[in-house]
Amino acid sequence: MPSNTINVNGEIIRDARSRYTQRAEGGAHGAFEAETKRAGGAPRAEVEVRTGSAPADVATLLSIEGDVVIRQRRMYDGDRLVQLADTYLPAFVAEAAPSVTQLDTGEGGIISRMAEAGLAQTDVTEDVTLTPADHAQAAALGVAEGDLLLTIEHVARTENGRVVEVTRHVLGRGWTLRYGVPVA
Repeated sequence: MPSNTINVNGEIIRDARSRYTQRAEGGAHGAFEAETKRAGGAPRAEVEVRTGSAPADVATLLSIEGDVVIRQRRMYDGDRLVQLADTYLPAFVAEAAPSVTQLDTGEGGIISRMAEAGLAQTDVTEDVTLTPADHAQAAALGVAEGDLLLTIEHVARTENGRVVEVTRHVLGRGWTLRYGVPVA
């Protein structure tokens, strides 16, 4: 399966066809680390974990009321911030897989921790939209407030259809998203 690439201009091609199945490749702690290393980059992330309220639309997707675990990440290739990613996890996920509340979730990241706890993700939907950068996103990613940025809303479900994760990836400049669809 093709891997992600970073071309000579620093543009990132995110190849979703292998992203989640190769998340622990080479001891990586998640898909971003694995794919960036595979592309010859130098991945790192600044992570904050807290409990709080999810945005109303995320709470609806999670079918919950009350607090969730929020993992906010600033993801870099070397010194270049390439994406902001906010992950929302319902309390039952944190109870089943307590390590999802840690800064370092180990090899394979939170998806592997959930699978070990019996909450394997078997279906993922990713909606890609253009969203205007808010003040904080603009300042972090070096764009003007209101500039349109690619945003991926990742919704992961277990075999029985239960939503166990919603992540919003806000991408900086220079991304191409590649998806594959089986035809036969």
